[in-house]
Amino acid sequence: MSVVNNAFQRYQAERPRIEKAAQLTAALLRRRMARERITCEVTYRAKEIGSFITKAYKKPYADPWNEITDKAGVRIIVQHKGLLDKALQVVQTNLTPAGAVQDYRDEDDVKGKYTLQYPRLHAQVLAAGDLTDGDGKPYECEIQIRTDATDLWARMSHRVLYKAGATDVPRDVSRSLYRLIALVELYDLEVERGVDALAQHPDFTLSNRLLTEAEFLYRTFTDHEYRRDLSEDIVDVLLETIEHETDYPNKLAQFAEQHRQQLAEAYRDYGPTSEHFLTHGRYILASQPESLIIFERLSTAKMLLRGIWEDQLSETMLSDMAEIWSVHL
Repeated sequence: MSVVNNAFQRYQAERPRIEKAAQLTAALLRRRMARERITCEVTYRAKEIGSFITKAYKKPYADPWNEITDKAGVRIIVQHKGLLDKALQVVQTNLTPAGAVQDYRDEDDVKGKYTLQYPRLHAQVLAAGDLTDGDGKPYECEIQIRTDATDLWARMSHRVLYKAGATDVPRDVSRSLYRLIALVELYDLEVERGVDALAQHPDFTLSNRLLTEAEFLYRTFTDHEYRRDLSEDIVDVLLETIEHETDYPNKLAQFAEQHRQQLAEAYRDYGPTSEHFLTHGRYILASQPESLIIFERLSTAKMLLRGIWEDQLSETMLSDMAEIWSVHL
C-alpha cells in the first residue's frame, strides 16, 4: 500500500479525534481572547477527507501524514489589522508552538518589489487538551488569524483562484481579484480608526461601555448568543445602580473571577439549552451578558437594585435571577 493510501486510511480513522482536538483548541482561544478584551470570531474544523487526499496526491510528500500539518485548523477573525499581533500573543501565551509563525503582511517579493497580498498570520501549535494520535503524539493545529475584510476576500478568492486552479483563471480576472486587496487594506485601516475614535468619543455612552465589558466577561463562560436589544434595555436600568462607582468595570471583572465556578454552574444549569429553560421557558436573562452585572448587584447592592428595577422592568425577571443566585429579595 502506498504512503498516500496509508495516510488516507489513517486520516479516516483519526479524523473524529482530530476534529475534537480542533474544537478544544478553539474553545480555549475563545475564552482567552475574551479575557484579553479582543473582539473576534473563533471557528474550527478538521480537514475534509476529500481535501486531505487531494492535497496528498497533488504535492510530492514523502510522508503525507506528518507533512500535512493543517489536519486540524482554527481560524480567528478580528475586527481590524491592529488586533492581529494581540491575537497572536494570546495564541503564543496559551498554546505550545510546533513551528515558526508565518507572517503574511507587507512582504516584498523575491525581486525586492512591494506586492499586494492579504494580511494574515499562521501559527502552528500543539492542540489544546490531551488527545494524541496513534503514535502517542499530541495533535497539531494550524491557527489562522485574519481580519473581517481579509476573511471576506480570502473566501471569495479561494473559490475562484484556488478551486479553479491558477492556470484556469484568466489573467485579467486574477488581476482584478488581487487589486481588491488594496481595498481590504483601506477598509482595515478605516475600521481601526473608527473603533479607536468611537472609544474616545463623549457620545459613546456609558451603557455601551458597560455592555461591552460584560460581554467580554460573559464570553469566558459561554458561547450562547444573546439579544442585543434586550441587553441595551436592561443595562440602561442597571447603570442607575452604579453611576457613582467610577471603577465598576474592574469591580465586575474581579467579581467574575471570584465567583467563576458559581457563574459557570449558573450558565450551565439555566442557559438556553438547559433543562430549566427548556421546561419552564423562563430565566431568559441567564442567557444575556448583563446577567453578570445583575448577579454582582444582587450580591452587593440588592436593595438598590430592587428599588430601581421594580419601577422600570418586570419583577419576574429579577426574581428569576435571584433564584439562580440563591438570594432572597
